[in-house]
Amino acid sequence: MSNPATGKPPQALRWAVAGSVIVMIAAGGLFYYASQLAASKRQAHHNEITVTIQAHGCEPNALTVPAGPNSFRILNSSQRAVEWEILDGVLVVEERENIAPGLSQVINANLMPGDYTITCGLLSNPRGSLHVTPTAASEAAAKARPSMTAFIGPLSEFRVYLSSQGNALIKAVDALEQALAAGDLTQAQALYAPARAAYQRLAPAAQRFAELDNAINARADYYEQREQDPGFGGFHRIEYGLFRQRDLDGLVPVAQRLQADVINLKQQLLAQSLPPEQWVSSVIRSLRGMAETRAGSGEEERYSHVDLDGFAANLQAAQKVIDLLRPLLAKSSGDLLAKIDNATVALDAEFNGLRSANGYLTYDTVSAAQRQQISDKAKALADALDGIDPALGLSGL
Repeated sequence: MSNPATGKPPQALRWAVAGSVIVMIAAGGLFYYASQLAASKRQAHHNEITVTIQAHGCEPNALTVPAGPNSFRILNSSQRAVEWEILDGVLVVEERENIAPGLSQVINANLMPGDYTITCGLLSNPRGSLHVTPTAASEAAAKARPSMTAFIGPLSEFRVYLSSQGNALIKAVDALEQALAAGDLTQAQALYAPARAAYQRLAPAAQRFAELDNAINARADYYEQREQDPGFGGFHRIEYGLFRQRDLDGLVPVAQRLQADVINLKQQLLAQSLPPEQWVSSVIRSLRGMAETRAGSGEEERYSHVDLDGFAANLQAAQKVIDLLRPLLAKSSGDLLAKIDNATVALDAEFNGLRSANGYLTYDTVSAAQRQQISDKAKALADALDGIDPALGLSGL
């Protein structure tokens, strides 16, 4: 309304209009900034390949890419959490687990020329194919690969580690099987966490064997009928019976199959060549899985909540790899080694702060803030470990 004496709007109205204009300008600026940020992200991933996982497969299921760094955005259009893997024969090259329905995650893979397979959600779904073509850079990188002479000692020590930890896993699963056969629910529950920890000390190497890892370690989500699926076995089937159903019925055959699988796993670990860069990438993948999904959700041990035992065992595996490469890192990159050690100590201290008189706390009692600390510190260690391959001349492409 105008002032009758002057014909001008009241001062309050003028201020209101001015304020509205400022808000509009600010909103426009924020919109421009957001759009530029989104554009920059799209530009950064302009070669990103999108793979959509449907209920019974993925689209596309046949891919061709050049050798070198590649980014794959995996969009989950199914109704359950899924995983996506790149496999070289029986070995996992890269993977992303627990992709939630309706969401996507990015896998960055540095690929050598060759033919690979890709998994597409449920274990029963047909697999796809990935053809990687050679480039001038990939051929030059193959010629520039450093001599493995300096790694002979660490390679031998790593085989000893795999053998001793394989024996520990077999022994732990045998004890669990005996408790199940004796019908002792309480004892079997007590032996589950040590057996899981024994597996997690091997997990960075073991998870490279896709079929064996699925038989030993797959969660119910990856089966058509979940917990009721006839194919659901391994550790998590036993965990489900012990802690959710509290019933030993049918668990002895599952434990016997698990025992056969862990014996086979030890044999495969010792039979396969595992170059140093694959030690590092496997440990990094395990830590990133902890940081990105497992630490937040506690989905790995959803019935028993003994996640912290597994996390600490994963860290022990990482520490073993660090120690094996320590003499070489001390010569080539002391600053990087100090950064890695600091990150390791920080994550270890986080786990130690979650101990009780009887061991680690169950994960359902760990607060959201504490879970975030685990996630942040696992990511920091993974980021530090990323520097090992360049420091030792192991970067491929």
